[in-house]
Amino acid sequence: MTHSTKTQTIEWSTGSWTHPPAAERTDGTTLIVSAIEGSDAWRHTSYGFVHDSEHALVAPLKPGSAIEVSFIASFDQQFDQAGAFLRIDETKWIKAGVEFADGQLQLGAVVTNGKSDWSVAPVPEWSGRKVTVRASLASESVTIRARVDDEPFRLVRVAPFGPDEDIKAGPFCCAPTRSGLEVQFLSWIVTDADGSLH
Repeated sequence: MTHSTKTQTIEWSTGSWTHPPAAERTDGTTLIVSAIEGSDAWRHTSYGFVHDSEHALVAPLKPGSAIEVSFIASFDQQFDQAGAFLRIDETKWIKAGVEFADGQLQLGAVVTNGKSDWSVAPVPEWSGRKVTVRASLASESVTIRARVDDEPFRLVRVAPFGPDEDIKAGPFCCAPTRSGLEVQFLSWIVTDADGSLH
């Protein structure tokens, strides 16, 4: 995998919320978001319900670009989650990041095109550390990678996405089962898309 070292920091004030959180504040360059209890993004599969209440701070993302969202993964309640969100509309979107599920932190992605699918892998050693999620947008697909601290990025998912549709992307968080979740987002940057898959 190769990508440009040119990066542009996106100001928190640039984005617009898909659904406003309970509260947000900045502390220096850090954005601290308080999630609403019951917030989530999911459509139909297995559970039968539609949840469209995630807190995603999004701005336009063009093919040939990538976003990287960094945050502290301090989660300890079922389905606490944060990462990067890519949205075309309410039925076509992707959320990728880490989520506390079944007693430990999980790295994964939900890809939704009418109905959601979910893939995860355990990363308990990432708990309490800086996690960066990278979403690289090509003309007809998105490649999701993630890392902890300054370790190498690992591949999470390659999925069809687009083409020829307006895409918005940025950081997100949800708290499906509890109140009081605060997420510290450290940075939101845009850079060139990955030069290759491997």
